[in-house]
Amino acid sequence: MTTWTVRRVLRDRNAGLYLASVVVSGFGTSALWLASGIWVKELTGSDGLAALCLLALWAPTLAGPLLGTLADRVRRGPLLIGVNLLLAALLLSLFAVDSARGLWLLYTVLFAYGAAGVVHDAAESALVAAVVDPSLLGDFNGLRMTATEGMKLVAPLAGAGLYAAYGGPGVALLDAATFVLAAGLYAGVRVHESEPEPPTTGPWARTAEGARHLRAHPLLRPLVLAGGTTMLFAGLNGALIYAVIDNLGHSPAYAGVLYAVQGAGSVVVGLLSGPALRRLGERRFAAYGIAVTAVAAGLRAVPSDAVAVVCSAATGAGLPCVLIAALTAVQRETPDALLGRTAATANTLLFAPNVAGLAAGAVLVELLDQRPLSAVLGPVWLLTALPLFQKAASASRTASRSASDANPA
Repeated sequence: MTTWTVRRVLRDRNAGLYLASVVVSGFGTSALWLASGIWVKELTGSDGLAALCLLALWAPTLAGPLLGTLADRVRRGPLLIGVNLLLAALLLSLFAVDSARGLWLLYTVLFAYGAAGVVHDAAESALVAAVVDPSLLGDFNGLRMTATEGMKLVAPLAGAGLYAAYGGPGVALLDAATFVLAAGLYAGVRVHESEPEPPTTGPWARTAEGARHLRAHPLLRPLVLAGGTTMLFAGLNGALIYAVIDNLGHSPAYAGVLYAVQGAGSVVVGLLSGPALRRLGERRFAAYGIAVTAVAAGLRAVPSDAVAVVCSAATGAGLPCVLIAALTAVQRETPDALLGRTAATANTLLFAPNVAGLAAGAVLVELLDQRPLSAVLGPVWLLTALPLFQKAASASRTASRSASDANPA
């Protein structure tokens, strides 16, 4: 089944080029994500300043509705090429960072990197729905998840090794090269795009149109709400990881094992999500994924190595389901002219709660024992899936589109 899915997608030239660009740029991004924190830690000795690297990358997500309007104002193919080349040029400026006094430049580049990523993801989500065969979009989105998670398993180690050998500039050069290569792959995509219609409303009204579409749509509203709530609980659950490891009697390095197992679960579900979406539909696929993840979160209250490993694999398999389902539905149910703003708004509503969940979990784990926290979190999380098992209200479909851009946290 999985081999057949991969062959179906790769036989489509545009889908194959897009997947190749995801692999290439994802490798560079994952390598830089780890190396930037190490770089700041070595220059300053501060854990807090090192953590700010991740914040700089994530903060622009909050401006997703505004940044996403750009993807609806210009042709998306040239925009993707331009964003990749811009990022490559920005990364080369990091060769000037050689002391703690240059950290402002590193943080600035990381913030711009995050902002460009929001625009890039919105444009890519919209363009994929237009150029990939509609029958392949579910499979494409699953393979995109597999590629993204697969890079997270190998790229951080490669980035750390490259940093040890050549320092931060070496990793920046690698990442810049991946963006140049990705731009070349996007240039090879065959797509005919007409110029977008001139705007008839003000900028703030255009920005809000994506949110209004999500709120008014009977399928998209519950899926995005369930996805955002799930990511909030995922943040809470993620903040408990080192407490779980303490209760198992292992050193903090054991987190690497659990994260690797979780990543493997995400790779597997990415391969299977296309057929699963066709069989179950978005709502049930999301609901089953939430249920699996919630049960796994609750079972982490059991202090057992075997249970911890199984729960990590289940979390990796269950968590992406609601993200894939929600963003697939967004692309299927949204008119092309509105798709960039709507996809960017959905990304903000899905992923921003994860940051709040991590912060809340960090506080709660200091005040309460992990095991009762997990025991309560699981059943509460499970309630999120119940509305999705109910029959959806009828809604007229817009364009015949279906795709998704999913990046579990």
